Amino acid sequence: MTAPAGVDPRGPRFAATITAVLLLVATFLGLVGISTARTFGWFAYQPLASAGLGSDTWAVSSATLAQRALDPGFLLTVVIALLFLWSVLSPRTAPWGLLFRRFVRPRLAPPTELEDPRPPRFAQGVGLFVVTIGLVLHLAGVPWALPVATAAAFIAAFLNAAFSFCLGCQIYLLLQRAGVVGRAARAA
Repeated sequence: MTAPAGVDPRGPRFAATITAVLLLVATFLGLVGISTARTFGWFAYQPLASAGLGSDTWAVSSATLAQRALDPGFLLTVVIALLFLWSVLSPRTAPWGLLFRRFVRPRLAPPTELEDPRPPRFAQGVGLFVVTIGLVLHLAGVPWALPVATAAAFIAAFLNAAFSFCLGCQIYLLLQRAGVVGRAARAA
């Protein structure tokens, strides 16, 4: 099995920069939204309602499915998940790659070397998996699931954007060494 044509390594870093910014905003919205909010009953604060601790509940647990789905952090994370999915299914037409190829790359010197496109594509799949878990858990009413998932994806995107360290690519390479991905099918 031959490796596919290489990609400019600056393209995935460019995409990771935009993705990191979106994930940072989604994390902030998740932190100030219903994922982390507490409710204290029918009124904002009832100091004499109960003497025990823990009488309050998480807002996301008591919210309806529609309220969870309309949370701004959730909506932005859905958009981010769709962008991840687009990058996995059709990297040539994904918006950040297209933006890089049309407007950024022509202004740069040619790359000194090209890299295998499979690890960055796998990394997009890992990002999709992480934010999808956060979305599903948020819809299920799990407190903190959404901001934790977006923060984890943000860390990975930031490492790629700032330090050119692609965490998902490293996972791909480990799985490739283990023979799980990226190997040619053997003849029977």
